[in-house]
Amino acid sequence: MELAVYNQQGQDTGRRVTLNDEVFAIVPSEHALYLDVKQYLANQRQGTHKSKERSEVSGSTRKLHKQKGGGGSRIGDINSPVLVGGGRVFGPRPRDYRFKLNKKVKQLARRSALTLKAQEGQIIVVDKVEFGTPKTKEYINFAKNLKVDGKKVLLVLDKADENVYLSMRNVPDARLAKASDINTYIVLNNKALILTEQSLETINKL
Repeated sequence: MELAVYNQQGQDTGRRVTLNDEVFAIVPSEHALYLDVKQYLANQRQGTHKSKERSEVSGSTRKLHKQKGGGGSRIGDINSPVLVGGGRVFGPRPRDYRFKLNKKVKQLARRSALTLKAQEGQIIVVDKVEFGTPKTKEYINFAKNLKVDGKKVLLVLDKADENVYLSMRNVPDARLAKASDINTYIVLNNKALILTEQSLETINKL
């Protein structure tokens, strides 16, 4: 697949770039996409949730009334889960939600996500992205030139650029990533994928 190369002003430079078919034109694997997104979201969880169980609730351990002869149901101490203010049965405990995923499965998922973006025509290639000053207005004008303003955008650079980062960080629907760091989730979670020519060279080898 070939795509036109635009400049920062949104003008066609007249040049074309070729997307690697092994990365942008495979048969997408829905199951690989599911596993990789699930792993990414699981890795974001802190797992610090905790509720008090019966032995941890503050309260007397005295038996409230005798077992038989009172005409009521049998009951233990005031920390019983059946009473208001008692402990919780099988409540959440701190745990690690991370799990392992094979490298080739993650690669397949990433390529599947890129293929879907290519099929949907949501990939834009620009020759370069350089902002003279770190101003939000610089990015807003850039997005308007490429007609992606108002959309969730992922801008992929070959290397970190502080001016670009500072210009984008206050825009809610804009995200910046290095080509070597992109993953399935951030690719799928955006409506437009803007790649520089240098970043495309890196992605073509992923």
